[in-house]
Amino acid sequence: MLTSLSFIFLLGLAMAAVCQKVRLPRIIGMLVTGILLGPYVLGLLDDKILSVSADLRQMALIIILLKAGLSLDLADLKKVGRPAILMSFLPASMEILAFILFSPTLFHFSFAEAALMGSVLAAVSPAVVVPRMVHLIEQKYGTQKSIPQLIMAGASCDDVFIIVLFSTFMTMVQGGEMKLTNLIQIPVSILSGIAFGILVGYGLAMFFEKAYQRKHYVRNSTKVIVILGISFMLVSLETWCSPWLPFSGLLAVTAMAATLKMKSTVFVSKRLSEKFGKLWIAAEVILFVLVGAAVDLRYTLTAGPVALVMIFVALIFRAAGVLLCLIKTPIQGKERWFCVTAYMPKATVQAAIGGVALGMGLACGQMILSVAVIAILITAPVGAIGIDCTYQHWLTQEKNDCQ
Repeated sequence: MLTSLSFIFLLGLAMAAVCQKVRLPRIIGMLVTGILLGPYVLGLLDDKILSVSADLRQMALIIILLKAGLSLDLADLKKVGRPAILMSFLPASMEILAFILFSPTLFHFSFAEAALMGSVLAAVSPAVVVPRMVHLIEQKYGTQKSIPQLIMAGASCDDVFIIVLFSTFMTMVQGGEMKLTNLIQIPVSILSGIAFGILVGYGLAMFFEKAYQRKHYVRNSTKVIVILGISFMLVSLETWCSPWLPFSGLLAVTAMAATLKMKSTVFVSKRLSEKFGKLWIAAEVILFVLVGAAVDLRYTLTAGPVALVMIFVALIFRAAGVLLCLIKTPIQGKERWFCVTAYMPKATVQAAIGGVALGMGLACGQMILSVAVIAILITAPVGAIGIDCTYQHWLTQEKNDCQ
């Protein structure tokens, strides 16, 4: 396992540096590293690493969501309002609609299988999008109109919406019935996750404040460990609560971090954000190398040009959904096209659930996984490049008061 970890870190960082040198996003190098090291090419990764790959990817995702929460300004979110709510479900719904309309013809699927494929492909990747939006907030690009905050908030809820729909459509494909209670789980899981996250964040802030008042100063490094431990517990709580209460652990983590920022001093929240930013350097490598390792190139060859056509059509529907969300907002012109670009990348959710249908022995499983893999390889780098290359030209940088 130690040898595999050394390959992941050293080769992942080396390939990321090469890509950065030629002005490509670092994640491309990490994805390629994972594909090469994975079991379907060179097979250099230990089976023990691959067996816990999903857990390691989730830990990395938790770290970047904590970083995102500590960078969110709730006052900015209030300014965003309606578009943030629409962005959490409308673009994904439009993309699923595209799969329902076209994939029965292209792949000879039933409508239930088409909806299942759409639910796998429709989620945006917070692991690609969130770090870039955090960077834009720090550099104050688009912050005057809360554009990065809008995209971050929408992307966080988007995944919850998609995962609940995925479980619903999976039941339909397996011969079950679509129940109204399954759809009700979506807003309940979002609201319960946010509410519990706020409660925990408030409690943590009070605990740290009381410790400081009693001169039992808690080091920021210790705070990071405590916050990580609680975050892991919140995500685990999602599974424990599932029989009784729909609950989004990832949203709870983000809400906890945002509340902690709001209730802590600016200095403390800034230091915590910096420390989680440093942790993300290692977590990013683990996440994307292991996502790449999950890619089976044999399946991508079976999908062929038809998959490319379907992905392209679905992205057009998704873009229309984003533009609908931004109607009657101060976001105009190139800023709207930036939002469309930023809502394109797919990676983490597709890597996590792309192979579930195949593992369940469903006839549509192999094709769903193939299209998911191609979508990762195309949209993750294209979306990341699009964000990196356009934000300075399409967004306005907010000037500091002292300038």
